Amino acid sequence: MALKSYLDLKSEVWDAGICSGCGACVAVCPADVISFDEGEMVLAPKSNGYCKQATDGVSCGACYSVCPWVGEQPAETLGNYLELACANAAFEVPHKQSGGAVTAILASALDQGLIDAIVTVTEDRWTLKPSSVLITKSDVLIQQAGSRYSWWVPLLAALKHAVVERKFKRIAVIGVPCAVQAVARMRESDNDLLMPYGKAIRLVIGLFCTETFDYTALIQGKLRTQYKLEPYEIRKLDVKGKLEVLKHDGTTTIVPLAELETCIRKGCHYCTDLTAVLSDISAGAIGSPAGTTTLIIRTPTGKGFVDSAVQNQKLTMTTGFDTAAVEKLALAKIKKNSKK
Repeated sequence: MALKSYLDLKSEVWDAGICSGCGACVAVCPADVISFDEGEMVLAPKSNGYCKQATDGVSCGACYSVCPWVGEQPAETLGNYLELACANAAFEVPHKQSGGAVTAILASALDQGLIDAIVTVTEDRWTLKPSSVLITKSDVLIQQAGSRYSWWVPLLAALKHAVVERKFKRIAVIGVPCAVQAVARMRESDNDLLMPYGKAIRLVIGLFCTETFDYTALIQGKLRTQYKLEPYEIRKLDVKGKLEVLKHDGTTTIVPLAELETCIRKGCHYCTDLTAVLSDISAGAIGSPAGTTTLIIRTPTGKGFVDSAVQNQKLTMTTGFDTAAVEKLALAKIKKNSKK
């Protein structure tokens, strides 16, 4: 059976308006011809039209094989796991979103030599514009900590730089469920073009996610134009049934989620995975006491990294996990988006 090419991906996902923007196709394209433009609500990547398979008849299929929106979507709430816990960093994380546990786990892993690099998203503190980056030092990681609720670049774009150019063999990837699903496909694939990616990824941490917002629509549009909030005034964004915008001067602006519907990426409406069920460790603020991070430790690999961070005195484990709270929100997402 012939592998499907980017033309199939374009027809089934890009042109259908359901692309999540995860960037997996950008990362794995061997010809480097898939990319994202900047701008408001860029719904899908673009290609210059060349494809090794479609143009030259050379077997590839890499981009189609990793797309998380091809095939069935996960429809589980918690998914498989070994342990449920609450945790927080045992050291100061200046911009942490909740308990700083993810930063603690990854910083410990870098310091212990368990990983060489981390593929994630950071942001410009002045403009809040996010970017896909490769981090190799724990002090840089700590300074870049914090959740991103808006993005314009594909999260996984830096993975090609990590695997192909830098040739790292022990990579951690941290991302939202669509990116986690794409990475899971890389890890499981027997496609010769994808196997180097799968073999190089040692740890995957998935972040709880209901949806993500378009950077231009949210920051430059809604917050700047309607609420008169300059990006450099904003210290932190937090979604808890509403969008809380915390400013550096200590004041808070509340934005109802109903007002943000036009800022949500279209592909998010097709995702039924809240807790990133295909990761090694899932993390979020839902279901844990204030100031701590909810951890769903799913695999022996994930448990090994958590245990190492605890032993290295970087992570503190606590109790109080509220399973019902996580399951309630996960079920709501499944019900809402399964209808699409």
